[in-house]
Amino acid sequence: MPSSKEDLPGTLKRSPAKAQRTYTETLDSAHEEYEGDEERAHRTAFAAVKHSFEKVGDHWEPKEKPGPSDDKAAGGRDSRAETAGGVDVRGHTKAELYERAKDLDVAGRSHMTKLELAQAIARKQD
Repeated sequence: MPSSKEDLPGTLKRSPAKAQRTYTETLDSAHEEYEGDEERAHRTAFAAVKHSFEKVGDHWEPKEKPGPSDDKAAGGRDSRAETAGGVDVRGHTKAELYERAKDLDVAGRSHMTKLELAQAIARKQD
């Protein structure tokens, strides 16, 4: 359980203080709720961050509008939808995601769907 900035995941260390607080406060609460399930506590904390922040490169930046980033986040834990790995699919147009993919030199981007672009961006950022 992160008790200081040094204990945070690397992407959050490089992110705004609000993202760090969101993660640590949610993680503390999730540890109480899901006692003994460390992985679920961390997934819950990242889900809270993803609601208000988007992963851009090696850090998280505030979203223009809070909310689920993709259909998986919107559908909840039992959703069969695919995730975009922290990239805000719902908050960006396909053209915006294409430009980010272009900046990251994602191969095959011209033939990708919006979700595929977001997933490729997420992979390049990891």
